[in-house]
Amino acid sequence: MSMKVCLIPGDGIGPEITHATKKVIAAAGADIDWIELPAGAGAVAEHKDVLPQHTIEAIREHRIALKGPLTTPVGGGFQSINVRLRKIFDLYAAVRPIRSLEGVKTRYDNVEIVVIRENTEGLYSGLEHEVVPGVVESIKVATRVGCERIARFAFKYAKERGRRKVTVMHKANIMKLSDGLFIECARKIHQQEGQGIEYEEMIIDNGCMQLVRDPSRFDMLLLENLYGDVLSDLCAGLVGGLGVVPGANLSSYCAIFEAVHGSAPDIAGQNKANPLALLMSGVMMLNHIGMAEAGDRIKTAYNGLLARGDKSELTPDIGGTGGTTQFADALCRRIR
Repeated sequence: MSMKVCLIPGDGIGPEITHATKKVIAAAGADIDWIELPAGAGAVAEHKDVLPQHTIEAIREHRIALKGPLTTPVGGGFQSINVRLRKIFDLYAAVRPIRSLEGVKTRYDNVEIVVIRENTEGLYSGLEHEVVPGVVESIKVATRVGCERIARFAFKYAKERGRRKVTVMHKANIMKLSDGLFIECARKIHQQEGQGIEYEEMIIDNGCMQLVRDPSRFDMLLLENLYGDVLSDLCAGLVGGLGVVPGANLSSYCAIFEAVHGSAPDIAGQNKANPLALLMSGVMMLNHIGMAEAGDRIKTAYNGLLARGDKSELTPDIGGTGGTTQFADALCRRIR
């Protein structure tokens, strides 16, 4: 029985890696009925909006989406579409699994960390105003409801997946009310629902130092919005960068899986983009919708392909001489 899934190709390299991802997912035997939807800078010309209403309505109806990278202007222009989607669908939990991949050489080995990020509050609430000319205020929002539900999500995730420890990173020594509430709620939920899971707290700046000294000491990280955004990218750097890690944004009724890297307009249309991050996010999506067997076939295929290290099958960012299509075709051959 086919499953309807909303698909946002995105900007820049998005259409290329989306095409490659669809091809590999089909080769794995997943019966997906893709509903392709516009969003991003490329949607403006035809739809006069970076996030058209019919895209929102389709995601609301089908409650599952796979999304390519979207352009976000720096210092001006339109609001981040990713932030808008999180607010519209209350995607309060961001999940970023980070693991070392055989064949992708980095400074570290045996890294396996899951970053859980609160996705709707903090400074990303977007409450900014100019107090007087030259003075801007940005408000950091933390609610007990928001802090407790992300902590509850993290400990539930840890138990369901056999994780051993949750580390909460914070700056409660300075932001005693907002970050203080975050760790207060994490302690409470750990006591009530996290029995059997080791719990620790760490001030965020020390946490960054400890991560680059020895990432193997960490298992799961639980962070508020801004810290989670920064540290999830830092952790991606431990295993090869944003091109080799997946991401999911979840609420109680909706899930959007995404490539967490940028749209890379400088290489768009040149068959150079690595589709792995979006494909890995696609595997997370397949697991979420009950098509884990297809997801396992894809994961086995890309693990084997990376370990083999045939440069003609890999993209330039991971030391290859091939391109997007060569990578996807090699995966399809392995799956079949």
